This record gives sequence, C-alpha cells and structure tokens, in this order.
Amino acid sequence: MKQSIPLSVLDLVPIAEGFSITQALENSTKLAQAVEAFGFSRYWIAEHHNFINIASAATSVILSHIGAKTSKIRIGSGGIMLPNHPPLVIAEQFGTLESLYPNRIDLGLGRAPGTDQRTAMALRRDKNDGSDFPQMLNYLQYYLSNEAGKNGIKAIPGYGLNIPIWLLGSSTFSAFLAAQKGLPFAFASHFAPDAMYAAIREYRVNFKPSKQLQEPYIIICINAICANTQEEAEFLATTEYQKFLYLQRGDDRLLSKPTHDMDKLWEDWEEQAIKHKLRESIWGTPEYVKQKLESLVERTGANEIMINSWIHDPKIRIQSYELISKVWQL
Repeated sequence: MKQSIPLSVLDLVPIAEGFSITQALENSTKLAQAVEAFGFSRYWIAEHHNFINIASAATSVILSHIGAKTSKIRIGSGGIMLPNHPPLVIAEQFGTLESLYPNRIDLGLGRAPGTDQRTAMALRRDKNDGSDFPQMLNYLQYYLSNEAGKNGIKAIPGYGLNIPIWLLGSSTFSAFLAAQKGLPFAFASHFAPDAMYAAIREYRVNFKPSKQLQEPYIIICINAICANTQEEAEFLATTEYQKFLYLQRGDDRLLSKPTHDMDKLWEDWEEQAIKHKLRESIWGTPEYVKQKLESLVERTGANEIMINSWIHDPKIRIQSYELISKVWQL
C-alpha cells in the first residue's frame, strides 16, 4: 500500500567542487536518464539565480535538453519563480516544451525570487515582491487556455494544451491559493519544514475542485541519501550540512565534498539551527530510508514524495536513487 505512493526527483543542478558547469549539466542529464530507468515518476528542476553552486537558472532550456535525452519520465519546474518573468513568456516556453514532449510537462510555480534581493531586482527590473503572484497566475492560466478566442492574447505554442500547473510553497500562502484554484500543491520540507502541517491542513480544508483536479493532491519534498551502511549515508550527508551552513553564513561556494569532522566547521548554535531546518531529511540504509518514507507518508497523507539529494559525487548520487527505487519497489 505505502509503496504504491509515487516517488519523484528534484534537482537543482548542483555545481560541486572539482566539476565545471558543463559537467554539472551533464551530471544532471545522466541523473534524469537514470531515475527514469529506476521508475521515478517526475524529474523537476528548481529555478535559482546567482548561486555559484547551482546551474539551474535557465530552467526551461535545461528541461528541453533533458526532454531530448529521456523518453517517458515527466519533466518540469520545481519551480519557475513566476514573479521573475512575464507570464506570457513562461506560457510560451512551457507550451513549446509540451509541444516537443507531449504529455510529459509539469509547470510548477513559486513566488519567491530564488535568489537575493539585488539579483531579484536585476531579474525583475522593478520592486515586485511577489505580492501580485495570484494575478500573475491568472494571466498565465488565461494565456494557456482557450478563453482568448480569435483576437485575444494567447501563448503560441501553449494555448489549449492543458499543461498541469502546480503551486509550490514553504508557507500557508501558496497552500491556500492552490486550494482555491483547485491545483496540486508541493510543499518544500527539504528546506522549510516548520509550516508543513499547517500548509497541508490549509490546503485540504480549503480545496475546491477544478477542471484540472477534482481532489487534493500533495507532494512533500525532502532531502534523502541512501547508502549500504548508516555510517556511509551520514558521511555523505555532511555535504548537505555544509551546503546549508555556508548558505546561512552567506558564503557562496561550490558544493562541498563530505567531511569526517563537521565539528571543526560549525559553531554549536549553527549546528542546532541547521539540524532543526533539516529535521525531515532522511539518511541511511535502504530499509531505514523505506521506514522513514513510510512514516512521512503516514504523518502527512502525501500523495507523492519528491526527493532531492545533496551528494557531492554524481555517481554516488545516482546509486542513492537506485537503492531507494529498489527498496520502494518502483
């Protein structure tokens, strides 16, 4: 029963120590091909800007490449940060993707900038803080619909293609909006678990059926690492610890190699804060990961789990997903 819950993949296209941007893109392409073969349902890429260790800025471009290198796995954005873009441009980009790869495209949307405020201004060229996200969503849905008629503005390609739209969030705002619009909702427990239960409750209580979705559908996103031993998994997880440590410090650096001694790198208060933020992360043997995933499904009622893995070595990252797929019987 629990193993029938689909598993999917989130990828930020990490640029790790010792790898170029070109290699990072190739590593993510190989990951997408691998998880397709392993039986994962979706492969999503998250838009970020001006991070030295993340190569996913041109999300639509990467998805087009991934689509050409895979054949059946659903691909999409997890998500496009809509306030960074004119809605018509996103409608056209994802209409083009859907036309290239029919019935495989997901359009996940967020309202955060995916970067710092200075870079957000460079992207948006105004003081848009995301407060008009609901209106931008309305425009986007309109451009992708058949409502425009002969003389209205519509996305070409895109209009009438029924591209699934998802709302992503780390608070109750997008949960409530997704419920009101009758859209599926993905919650970001991989970096902001504090509001997880409140957002799930807000979404379920307020859900209104739509043409796209008749019943609530929730993806819970977490970080996970699977290895043959608990010790190995916890060693690999020090890359994730370092990622959040340096992010918290404002120290932008390439994704770090794992270390045997985190205590030399962080202060006690930093350790406490980061472990609190990453408390939903799952690191361990296949059976341990399975047990924790089952618990997550039971606690949240998730319809699907999406997994991100901050693993330095791209081959080990693929092996981690393979171990999870086998124990989950994908």
